[in-house]
Amino acid sequence: MSLPSEAQLREDLAAAFRLAARFGWHESVGNHFSAAVSEDGRKFLLNRRWQHFESIRPDDLLLLDADDPSVMEGPDAPDASAWTIHGTIHRLSPATRVVLHCHPVHATALSMLADPELKPLDNNTARFFNRVAIDREFGGIADDAAEGVRLAKALGNHKVMLMGNHGLLCSGASVAAAFEDMYYFERAAQTQLLAYSSGQPLAVLDDATAEKTAQGWEPYAGMADAHFGHLKSTLA
Repeated sequence: MSLPSEAQLREDLAAAFRLAARFGWHESVGNHFSAAVSEDGRKFLLNRRWQHFESIRPDDLLLLDADDPSVMEGPDAPDASAWTIHGTIHRLSPATRVVLHCHPVHATALSMLADPELKPLDNNTARFFNRVAIDREFGGIADDAAEGVRLAKALGNHKVMLMGNHGLLCSGASVAAAFEDMYYFERAAQTQLLAYSSGQPLAVLDDATAEKTAQGWEPYAGMADAHFGHLKSTLA
């Protein structure tokens, strides 16, 4: 499978930022998305410091080298937490091509609970059954090298990580795939929190049914491209 061109990745990643703003996933001018452009994963696109998601266009994205910390000295350097999280993941996990990190309201609210696990309750929640890393070691803003390494290890081979008391991180082979997981996880978190608010006991699926449902999503992987493609077409 050939890698997408840098131009295509710029277009897709910029669209993801603007769509995230449309869905209300942005937070002031913080948070960050990245996409690897080199085969070894070490050269990657990332948003510059404090540019609002809604305003990001393809040419605004920085091209950085995960092995070159001097990029933090430039006038358009990313913020420290962006470099810590994305630079480290792209350096240590070349197979992780795209990393989207933000604080969607419902996923973040779920991350604040003593039990932040997404329960298999329906198709959407069961999509993530046994497929989410949960980081329970929040220690403040992630802005030092050791924290970046810890988060990369916590993500491991998972594509989705719920960052306890923090937010959500979704990764994938393409911008569309990572964006689709973020879309579905946020919807699933919203549904679960609404179920919790009823005060009634949850009808949690048994493990076998939950796993069957999660596997049932696999033939629908192409939905991500179709969905993201449509969403891109609606952008000005």
